[in-house]
Amino acid sequence: MPARILNGNKIRDEIYSDLRGEIESLRVTGIQPGLATVLVGNEPASKMYVSSKIAACEQLGLLSFGYTPAASISTGELLTLVAELNANNSVDGILVQLPLPKQVDSKLVLESVDPSKDVDGFHPVNLGLLVTGRPGLVACTPSGVIEILRRSGIPIEGANAVVVGRSDIVGKPMALLLMNANATVTICHSKTRDLPGVIRRADIVVAAMGRAGMIAADWIRPGASVIDVGTTRVTDPEQAAQLFANFPERLAKFREKGFTVVGDVHPDAAKVAGAITPVPGGVGPLTIAMLMSNTVKAARLRRGAPAAYAGRGQASPVNL
Repeated sequence: MPARILNGNKIRDEIYSDLRGEIESLRVTGIQPGLATVLVGNEPASKMYVSSKIAACEQLGLLSFGYTPAASISTGELLTLVAELNANNSVDGILVQLPLPKQVDSKLVLESVDPSKDVDGFHPVNLGLLVTGRPGLVACTPSGVIEILRRSGIPIEGANAVVVGRSDIVGKPMALLLMNANATVTICHSKTRDLPGVIRRADIVVAAMGRAGMIAADWIRPGASVIDVGTTRVTDPEQAAQLFANFPERLAKFREKGFTVVGDVHPDAAKVAGAITPVPGGVGPLTIAMLMSNTVKAARLRRGAPAAYAGRGQASPVNL
């Protein structure tokens, strides 16, 4: 039986519906959450990502402040800009789009963001709060994965979960969130022995290492839930033919466009898993949704506003 497809666009819309209620409750108290985006240079992919984030702000009624310094900016100049945004009370969230130019110390810039405005969840303070299970701003992609699981009715408590990838942005916070939700978690990486065997024992697989189709269908336990975070652009016809041998429609679209985007999990896994996120259209929409959620949460926490969702039972996106 084919896997249940976990539609990220549908779940994003559910989160937006919840957020509109939260935003309206804040507006009644005179608070309009605001997000500042900093886009250095003219890198096309970064421009596209930032544009989609600004569009989401407009859709939800959040304030949006866009800054586009030149690619020649120095670390000191960027630190000055971040300091100004830290001091601006109309700005609740600060997003510095990565990657930054080589001459800029990215780590220093990210750590200069006020932790209470760190809507990316990258600051060591917020990571520390996550480690200790205390309220803070959590990295958007991992928190989006939790929303997919919860809103799809996939049990986390007591589940054996495997996270493939150990990055600071996805893998590590993902493992912490799953542990905080009472899953038993294994983190895998390039040095893991018998990776297929470890993955086959999982009830939940979160793939986040950035290697197209690496996780084969026979690595997945029948009925397991698979969350594919990877997004790799494929342009090689031979690789596409291998990935989509059993998906003639997708192969035809590849040949028409000359490229496609695939995840870390081989498409054939959809015939084994119990539930799976598509690529594209799975985790991606949730990353932006959780950025919006973090901006609203930051506004509420910074300004002492009550939580609109307290006591409703199911964890809301603003209370992760």
